[in-house]
Order: sequence, then C-alpha cells, then structure tokens
Amino acid sequence: MGKYFGTDGFRGEANTVLTADHAYKIGRFLGWYYTEKNRRNGIDEPGRIVIGKDTRRSSYMFEYSLIAGLTASGADAYMLHVTTTPSVAYVAKTDEFDCGIMISASHNPYYDNGIKLINREGIKMDDETIALVEAYLDGELEVFGEKYEELPFAHREHIGKTVDYVSGRNRYIGYLISLGMYSFRGKKVGLDCANGATWNVAKSVFEALGATTYVINAEPDGFNINENAGSTHIEGLQKFVVEKGLDVGFAYDGDADRCLCVDEKGNLLTGDHILYIYGRYMKERGKLVNNTVVTTVMSNFGLYKAFDELGIDYAKTAVGDKYVYEYMAEHQNCIGGEQSGHIIFSKYATTGDGILTSLKMMQVMMSKKTTMSELAKPLKIYPQILENIKVSDKPAAVHDEEVQAAVKTAEAELGDSGRILLRESGTEPVVRVMVEADTEEKCRKYVDLVGNIIKAKYEI
Repeated sequence: MGKYFGTDGFRGEANTVLTADHAYKIGRFLGWYYTEKNRRNGIDEPGRIVIGKDTRRSSYMFEYSLIAGLTASGADAYMLHVTTTPSVAYVAKTDEFDCGIMISASHNPYYDNGIKLINREGIKMDDETIALVEAYLDGELEVFGEKYEELPFAHREHIGKTVDYVSGRNRYIGYLISLGMYSFRGKKVGLDCANGATWNVAKSVFEALGATTYVINAEPDGFNINENAGSTHIEGLQKFVVEKGLDVGFAYDGDADRCLCVDEKGNLLTGDHILYIYGRYMKERGKLVNNTVVTTVMSNFGLYKAFDELGIDYAKTAVGDKYVYEYMAEHQNCIGGEQSGHIIFSKYATTGDGILTSLKMMQVMMSKKTTMSELAKPLKIYPQILENIKVSDKPAAVHDEEVQAAVKTAEAELGDSGRILLRESGTEPVVRVMVEADTEEKCRKYVDLVGNIIKAKYEI
C-alpha cells in the first residue's frame, strides 16, 4: 500500500482526509500522463478517461474536481454519472479507455469517499502508476526521465472536453442481461440497493429477465448510502424476504462490487456460501478450471471442509479482492472471492460484481430447480470469534515469542477441527485474533489464550 492509496483506492472522510484539491491533482496528473504517453508514442490524441460515481453528496464535488484536472491537462473526460464500480471496469476495458476512475467509498458511511483507479484492462491500477500519482501529490514527480515541480497546462485547442457517456452504462446493463441463461419468470426476487449505485441498475436487469422484483433502499438522497441498508445491514433484507414470501434476496454495497444473499427462509448466505454453491455447480458440469476455488485467509473453516468432501481444491490469498484477482489471473482460475461478498467470475468480469454474482446464483437455482436454502444446506459454517485488539506495535505483538507459543498451542489442540488466525490490520493500529471451531466455547477459549497475552503486553 502507498502513502495515500490502499488496496481499494484513496479513501477517507471527504474534505478531511481526501479533499477536492487531492481530486483535482489526481485529475491533473492522469490527464497529463496519458496525453503525454500518446504524444511520445507518436499518437496525436488526448488521453481518454472514463469516470463513474456513487450516490454520496461529495461524489459530485470529486467528479467535478477530477474533470477540471483532467481537462486542464488536455485529456477528455467521459462521464458515466451514477453507476457501479464493475461498470466502470467493464467500460474502461471494452471501450479501450486509457483508464477508469470510480468515486466511491464502497460500504463506508456517506461522509467518507474514495477514488479508485482502474487500468485499461479493467483491473485495479498497477502499483507503479499509483506511485507516480502519489509522487505528484507530494511534489516529487519524476517520470519519463525528467523531474516535474509542476505539470504544464493544456492551451487553446488542446484543452480537454467532457462527454456525457451514459450510453456506456447502458451497454453494461445490456451485457448483464445477455448473461442470463434462464428466464426468471415466476420467481419473486428482493433487491436491497443500499441507496447506492445499483438503485437505477439492478431492478431493470432482473425485470428484463422476467423476475417479479421487489426493491428496498433505492431512494438515495446523498446521505443515506449504506445507512441501515445493503450488504452491511443484511437484517433488513432478511425480514423483507420473509414478510413478502420471496424466493430469494440479494443485497449490494454502495458501489455494488459485492453481494450477499438471503434464502427464502431469511437465512444469510455469505460469500463463502456463494463460493460453495457456484464452485460445486461448476465442478458438477466439468467447468471448474484447475478444480480450484480461490479464497482468502478469512474464509470459514467449514468451507474448506466442504470442499474437501467434494474433492475441490482451494487457494488462500491475503484479504482483499485485489489479491484474489491477481492469484486468479496468474493461475487461470475461474472463480474466487471473499466472505464479504466480493466474488470474481473471471470469464465474465475483471472485478467483483454484485449484480453479476446475483445473476449467477439465480442461474444455479433455476438450473437445479431447487431453493437457495437447499443449495446451501450441505455447507456447515463453523462458529467464529474475531477479536480486534488495539496495540502500540503491530509487528511486535504478532511476532512476540509468548504470543507465537500460544498460537502453536491453540493449533495443536484444535487439530483438524478448527483453526486460529492472527494478523495485523492493514488500515488500523489493530491486531486481529480469529478462531473457528466446532463450538463457541472452543472459539472463546483460544481467542482468550492468545488475546490475553497481547492485551497484557501491547494493548493501548
């Protein structure tokens, strides 16, 4: 991770951590950089950057600031307006833009916002380009063999333009509809749009495929994104599905790169359930490439036990859909994701896509002519306790000899009936102790065994 950009972009409270000035400068650099690359390659064309945003009030401020920077540097800015992160990735790739920008803080509250950069392949921007953006923000830019205290402005006919590009978003919607292998006619589907980016997208996709669609939290006002809504507050959809007698429900986050599911009985199905259901479905049809599903270290122990019983292999990456995709691309895997609902279907998308995930879950349900609860029934999710401990020194706490000895004791006593995971937070002064076992009592016992040592020596 860089100084400003983490694994999911430059994110923080709007105009406190991430300011309009930051956005303007990011636009200045990207507009100049891609236009200058064209010039050096003998291409007399401006840089082309596509921009989307979610429904936060501050997204408009950041959009206009980015556009001012892009056009002042000579690039053309194509505006998708309110749309999803995966739609920006799709358009950036299919319409051959130099890069894409998504303005969103995903599942965070409305007062936060973020800037995500996406390359021309539709995946998260490479670290080298991010490092150049950060160097410019700090006034230390060195690129193309030269040092730049400031970047030149475009003049006269070289000043960039803005283009209303809602047609790109509409093509993305059409693409999703084209992936529907079955009619959903006769199925009652609930959608929780989190008052976010799917509010004007998801319903049209499901209705085009024949579903009777019931939508909640699709009235964004700039301040209610993710507020008691969406994948981070799934209880609302659980109640809604039961009350309305729906067949299934899907909940998205603010920018719709994740999806959680609710079965007809109101039970929550996490990303682990989704990986199990679709991984099994693909194996049964002989389409699970390399016989492998890619997970992160936070996936539930029960998922691995279920995969073992099915003869499905699995890989474990660091937490973050960025790492999941990198592993999938390197090893040509077709499905991977996180417990939180970031699921990547590499044949169809380059990033987690909540609406796509819900369509693939519908596909399994329609193909097998059964209910979502029956599809999830064989997966036993193990009890889990996760404790976050605020510490003075994360590396010291994790690598402490006494702490490591306690971890080894827990591992030995849990054997093949559970696991313990100790890791540093990537964004907070916190160490996380997580235990999964066949009983809550065991989870508590081993979390305390390790956690109490950390608290005694490092807690602040």
